[in-house]
Formats: sequence, structure tokens, C-alpha cells
Amino acid sequence: MKTNSIRRFIDKIKPNFTEGGKFAWLQSTFEAFETFAFTPNRVTKNGCHVRDAIDLKRAMIMVVIALVPAMLFGMWNIGYQHYISSPDIVNCQLSIINCFWFGFLRMLPMLAVSYIVGLSIEFTFAQIRHHEVNEGFLVTGFIIPMIVPVTTPLWQLALAVAFAVIIGKEVFGGTGMNFLNPALVARTFLFFAYPTRMSGDNVWIAADLWGTDAITGATPLGELAAGIRPTASALDMFIGTIPGSTCETSVIAIALGATLLLVTGIASWRIMLSVILGGGLMGLLFNAISANEYMQVPFYYHYLMGGFAFGAVFMATDPVTAAQTNIGKWIYGFLIGAFAVMLRVINPAYPEGMMLAILLMNCFAPLIDHCVIARNIRMRQKRTLVTSKASAK
Repeated sequence: MKTNSIRRFIDKIKPNFTEGGKFAWLQSTFEAFETFAFTPNRVTKNGCHVRDAIDLKRAMIMVVIALVPAMLFGMWNIGYQHYISSPDIVNCQLSIINCFWFGFLRMLPMLAVSYIVGLSIEFTFAQIRHHEVNEGFLVTGFIIPMIVPVTTPLWQLALAVAFAVIIGKEVFGGTGMNFLNPALVARTFLFFAYPTRMSGDNVWIAADLWGTDAITGATPLGELAAGIRPTASALDMFIGTIPGSTCETSVIAIALGATLLLVTGIASWRIMLSVILGGGLMGLLFNAISANEYMQVPFYYHYLMGGFAFGAVFMATDPVTAAQTNIGKWIYGFLIGAFAVMLRVINPAYPEGMMLAILLMNCFAPLIDHCVIARNIRMRQKRTLVTSKASAK
């Protein structure tokens, strides 16, 4: 009954936001809130239409749900890293509640800034263009704080979000028109605009609750880039109890999200598997060369370090910027994995090769699909020609 009352209230005020209404200039904003709360109540008048229970809103919400395990673990790990790095550590401070509460208070402002800045820009562009507000930023706004250091100043995060939404998406037409992953565009902006805040040992562990001061804490990738074998064990990296970007460290939490995306059919298993294969084969190749400490690291370490797992599950599989053909997905994912490991090992200046590898292949995804489709057309023409000659005989 309460839901029906809300529906009737929305229907009652809706004429004010349609063409000719008192608040017609806010039509896009009104529709955004209406479709977020309810399935649109418009029906078709004629013609045949395919109906599907999964629309863009529900697909985006499913991705957000899949991100929750990584987000929750990341919040706990922020507090855990803070307390174990503090000189005056007390054992009682390492309780799950204390660690999680510290991380929650650090992450909440980052999430708020990401959504407030990003949605404000999205709503503004929708009003100017008289377009509907798309739900794509539900995922982008959730991911951006998850892939940056916890010590990132909020004003820098706001700039990165604005850059990602405007330059990475809106200038190309908005959701579905961008060829680069917006969340990675934000991280790339921070990486090149404020490198001291995105690299080095002093960016990964929060020293206090509200400030941006950091405690020294080297990541496994940082240690390898310096020619040092990682001090963390493979188990620690698999669980995620290591310094790193806020929510990228736990392979277990990421795997839970991947399972949900695969079961629901939201993400492509071909891309995930091919990224893993590409990274593994490149790691084995470097193991065979074994010219330095980085090349001697077991190939599976690359799956556990940095943002490899997170990128393979949540970034490479972005349906807008990834390859669309089945064969293209295999090529696209394989090259992402291979380039990510290659960038890590060959160029220590960019220890997190996953970010640049995905953005590079975002640029080549349309070309990969074009080549795959062109090949299929040639093969069909060849089969048609052979069939025609056989019929003529």
C-alpha cells in the first residue's frame, strides 16, 4: 500500500515536470529519480517488442552489489593497516569492529565526494541536452574511491571525478558513448597530475582519521620495482592484508564479486579468463628469462599483487569499452593480461601496469572487433562462393 501511495504521488506531480509544466526544465532530473525508484510505467501502443527483466539500472545495481565484498574488506584493511603500523599499537585496537570503523570513516567522505561531484555533472549535462540521466555512474562513482590510495585528498579526488566524467565520458555523448573506462580515466588523471599522491611508500596507509598524512608501508609491487622480493607471503596477498589501493587488495573478496557477475551473466567470462591466461603466460615467459628479481617472481604472484584481479573482474569487463565479439573478447582480454605484466616488469616507473594496459586495449577494442567481423564476412563470402560453384555443377 505504501508503494502504491508513492506511485500515485509521483503520477500526480509528474505533469509539472513534462513539456509545458511549471518545472519542465527539470524533466531529466525528475525522470532519473522516478526510474530509480520504480520501473517506468509507460507501455507500448503497437508493434512487437522484446521485454527483459534486466535493464541498465538493474545491471548497474548488480555490479555495485558485486563490489560490496571488496568494499567491506577494504574498509577493514584500511583500519588494520593503520593500527599495525602505529608505534603505540594496542592489541584491543585490532578488533574487527575497530578496524572496520576506522576504514568506514575514511571511505565515507571519499564515496560522498565521488557521487556528489559526478552526479552533479551528470545531471547538469542531462538537463542541458534534455536527455535522460543514465545509471552508469552508479558503478563509476562506487569504483573510483576503491582504486585510489586512502590518503588521496578529497579535493584531488573531486578533480579526478570531474575530469573522468567530463573528459572521459560526457564529451563523447555520455553513458554508452565513451571509449575509455571512466574510473580508470580518473585514476590516470591522479597518477600523472599528482604522482607523489599515487606512488611511493607513503601513500598507502592512513596515519590518522581525518587528515591525509600517511605511514610508510611498501606494497609488493613497490618492493619489486625497487628490486626487493616482496616481504608479504602469497597467502597474505591472496587474503589482502597488505598495503595498497583502498579496496583492490583482497583476491578472495574480488572472487566473490566475480562469481556473482558470472552467475548473473553481467560480465564476460571470456574476458576474465583470457586476462588471467595472458598475464600467466607473460609471467612464465619472464620466469624463463629470469634476468632480475622481478622476472624471477612466480607468475601467479602477478594475480595477487596490485590491481590485477580487480581490473580483470570489474574494469576489463566493462561492456561499453570492451570488445563485443566473442573472438574479440579473447584477444582483448589476453592482451590486457600480457601487457599488464609486461609493463610491470619492463618499466618499474609504472608498477601498476593493469591500469595502462586496460586503457590501451580500450583504444584498440573497436579495431579488434572490426578485424574479427571483417574476417567472418570474408569467410562467409568464401563459403557462399564455394556453395554456388557446387550448385552450378
